[in-house]
Amino acid sequence: MFNIALMGCGRIAQRHAELLGNGVIAGARLAAVCDVQEERARRIGEKFGVPAFGSLAAMMAAEGGRIDAVSILTPSGMHADHLVEVAGHRKHAIVEKPMALTLPDADRMIRACDENGVRLFVVKQNRFNVPVQKLREALEEGRFGKLVMGTVRVRWCRRQDYYAQDAWRGTWAYDGGVLTNQASHHVDLLEWMMGDVESVFARSATALVDIETEDTAVVVLKFRNGALGVIEATTAARPTDLEGSISVLGEGGTVEIGGFAVNQMKTWRFGEPRETDAEVLERYSVNPPNVYGFGHQAYYEHVVDVMDNGTRQLVDGLEGRRSLELISAIYESIETGQEVFLHFIPKKCRLGIR
Repeated sequence: MFNIALMGCGRIAQRHAELLGNGVIAGARLAAVCDVQEERARRIGEKFGVPAFGSLAAMMAAEGGRIDAVSILTPSGMHADHLVEVAGHRKHAIVEKPMALTLPDADRMIRACDENGVRLFVVKQNRFNVPVQKLREALEEGRFGKLVMGTVRVRWCRRQDYYAQDAWRGTWAYDGGVLTNQASHHVDLLEWMMGDVESVFARSATALVDIETEDTAVVVLKFRNGALGVIEATTAARPTDLEGSISVLGEGGTVEIGGFAVNQMKTWRFGEPRETDAEVLERYSVNPPNVYGFGHQAYYEHVVDVMDNGTRQLVDGLEGRRSLELISAIYESIETGQEVFLHFIPKKCRLGIR
């Protein structure tokens, strides 16, 4: 049994606790929880019958011998410091997106895990969505041929009360805006499907809420394979969430996955059809309960599979850093008003600066 503790007991921790604490993940269970706001930890601990603590140090002192890994669910700007602390206890680390807010912090996290001989898992649960897996399969089989364009759209609703839940939300130092937070999964999916990015040009706005960072952004990308890309991201959709989608166009076919959580196969067309194509639209659509989708369950099952069976890890520290570099380049373009070429050293990007 793989025993996992939670560090940070805010909004996203509820999803992790439900899966691990209710026995949904075969081979893994919730072992303990901690949060600097100890009352938050106590509520989750009492709900799932596990010990609760006010710090990682206290949790490790009492339960460290029974903990195999720690899921780091604290504000994004704190991920690096917390992961280094977890790795110092020689525990595997599972960190929510984004893995960090600066590239030096990401490098520090990777190095800490390497030096302590532990694994670093970055949560990119949308990669495990059923239609997304089917899209990836078609790409790996070469059904698209030459890629032409990839697009992601995140049109979600986050009102001022969402940002008022915690002082760190919507800040440069600890959170970032829609690109870093809500759309980071979709940015990752686009790069996973389309390949390495050559350059980006971006614009952003803070349209409907009072925060430091952006709630709306558009990005034009050029991929190294010659394809173009578009990212459209906003939390200013009103009155409710509208969509979280990805589309891939190639010389051999077109696929579009829509829904509000990249969950509904809307278009599946190829110039050289197969018998199984007719049932794809029906079989590869799901109706998730919320924007988190069903991917967290599949992600934890993947973690257990990696640890128990040595399966290849899908999103390690280097892969998590890859999408962070792209997001950093997008912010650099927003700040400079210029096209930014990867790989680069951020100079104007405010993300993660305290």
